[in-house]
Amino acid sequence: MQDDIELDMKRAWFPVRFAAFFALCLFTVSANAAAPANWKSIGPDGGDARSFASDPANAQHLYLGTTSSWIYQSLDGGASWKRLAKIGTSDDLVIDNIVIDRLDHKTMMAGAWLLDRPDGGIYISHDAGVTWTAVPGMQGQSVRALAQARSNAKVYVAGTLKGVYRSQDGGQHWSQISPQGSGEIREVESIAIDPGDANTIYAGTWHLPWKTTDGGASWHNIKQGVIDDSDVFSIIIDPSRPTVLYASACSGIYKSDTGGELFRKVQGIPSTARRTRVLMQDPTNRKVVYAGTTEGLYKTVDDGANWARLTGPDVIINDVYVDPRNPQHVLLATDRSGVLASNDAGANFQASNNGFSQRQISSLLMDAKANGTIYAGVVNDKRYGGVFVSSDSGKSWQQRSDGLDGRDVFSLAQSSDGTLLAGTSHGIYRWSGSAWQQDGDVVNHVAKISYVKRKGRKTKRTSEVNVPGARIDARINQIEANGASWFAATLDGIYRSENAGATWEGPIFKGQDYLFVNAKQNIVFAAQRNSLMLSQNGGGTWQVVAMPGKLTSVQALTTSPSGTLWVGGREGVFFSGDHGRSWQGMPTLPVADINGLSYDVAMKRVIVTSRQSTLVFAVDDAGKSWKWWNSGWKIHTVRSLNGRFIAASSYNGVVLQPDSEELASARPAR
Repeated sequence: MQDDIELDMKRAWFPVRFAAFFALCLFTVSANAAAPANWKSIGPDGGDARSFASDPANAQHLYLGTTSSWIYQSLDGGASWKRLAKIGTSDDLVIDNIVIDRLDHKTMMAGAWLLDRPDGGIYISHDAGVTWTAVPGMQGQSVRALAQARSNAKVYVAGTLKGVYRSQDGGQHWSQISPQGSGEIREVESIAIDPGDANTIYAGTWHLPWKTTDGGASWHNIKQGVIDDSDVFSIIIDPSRPTVLYASACSGIYKSDTGGELFRKVQGIPSTARRTRVLMQDPTNRKVVYAGTTEGLYKTVDDGANWARLTGPDVIINDVYVDPRNPQHVLLATDRSGVLASNDAGANFQASNNGFSQRQISSLLMDAKANGTIYAGVVNDKRYGGVFVSSDSGKSWQQRSDGLDGRDVFSLAQSSDGTLLAGTSHGIYRWSGSAWQQDGDVVNHVAKISYVKRKGRKTKRTSEVNVPGARIDARINQIEANGASWFAATLDGIYRSENAGATWEGPIFKGQDYLFVNAKQNIVFAAQRNSLMLSQNGGGTWQVVAMPGKLTSVQALTTSPSGTLWVGGREGVFFSGDHGRSWQGMPTLPVADINGLSYDVAMKRVIVTSRQSTLVFAVDDAGKSWKWWNSGWKIHTVRSLNGRFIAASSYNGVVLQPDSEELASARPAR
């Protein structure tokens, strides 16, 4: 374990020590990219699963691609999963294709792409997926499809946003075989290779399908029978009848008996479910085909003549695996619900996510009334997300989302009497003991002026009346419920409650997106991205606080018991002991792009995390010394749990510091 280090930043010899330490930090982060993380992901299980691959020599040995650059493996047919390796250097590679070499099962290739920009690549492993390297010549390519030729194991074909690429030496070198700069054969989403002829290749684009019979020297469109402008997501070829193929598109499923020269549209799948992302043929019965759509799993047992839906319409399917030795065993890789497993050929499915966690954790709360009880708020998982609770320090989790109706949870809070609150994408919710119930009834106190006549003279009278308003329905970024007054920072301003959330006043600063609110007795700070506000009378009146001169945007905010205000952003950490009248920076803290600040009562320190680093820093309240740990994960919220850190990650669920690495283990630098 990397020893934790504390530095006294006032020592004269600090510049030399800091340079050495900063180099050590960089080395630690770099080394961690290739080594298993010290901290362990503990759930909640589930999330987005993208692609399967199976070891040709062992059907129980499976691989699973994700949206977070990680590959998992299972040694028991998908009953349980373990993280195997992370490919690339970013945290958001979508791994939609994993191919295992038919002749050398330790050689694997993965095709990857990024959601927010055209980037990605092909990665190769020669040790069964333990380590991966980027393939030269394909770096920066958004790889959407990848296949190995059955007739020639040296031939691989990839589909990217730029076109079709081929390798003839086992994936070492690649060349484009579609016309460069083509306005037609680009944005290639699917690839299929004729099982008997490696030169016959099918390419499905975001527009229509194409075919070559001479290894890419010439191509022709195979659109006859296909509705124009159809995104072709998947193409499969019957290995026993290579002229028979299926293609799935946004306009439905098509079948061809002529090698793609003529397609006919398959009937029986409703138009709402026609975005069929993947087709999978039963390897033991060619008449059986599964179709994974954005509205459930469909199956035909008669060569596509008739189809039946096997799951609910809310299941979004990215990949299907059919066990070649036991076709009753079927796995689905889905959005939000992770892996689903069936042991009766799809008649029934159940979650099979033990060890697989790809949850996007937005908030983390330690129950102040029950030691070892943890609450995690989740975003982007609809009815499969919401709130999860663990009563055994993270060993197991249960979903507790009844009443949220699929809303994202951005913040969690607990009042002094134990009331649990959830800030969601649409309003504030309170846990009733069995379900979440919406709070947030707005009642504003308005001064009413009236006039009365006394002794012939008109007298002005001012009284306060309650004016009901609409219930809070904006996104709730943060809830502060520790004191007599509760506050909510929302997309529509700040709200305040003086009666434990029964009613709320506001919005203060209407129409402005407030991300943070922090209250200590009557002192309340609130922040947008580019401004800070202060109230010294419990939210009654507010004044502008000058931002630190070097800070361009607020990405994190907290206060310590001494009243010190801490803010973080791209430029680092800043703190003020006089309510923002003056600021001090921490230029020697080797971290920037701050995404998390919180005060840890047990350590009596401010905990700092960054978007760019896997390091966790604990800074003393005066900003004079700090400790650090390497979590091995990109995290944003850190809490203490019985002498250890527990943290929320952006893509990998909740992570926990190991027993061997105690919070108190940091030692002064020598």
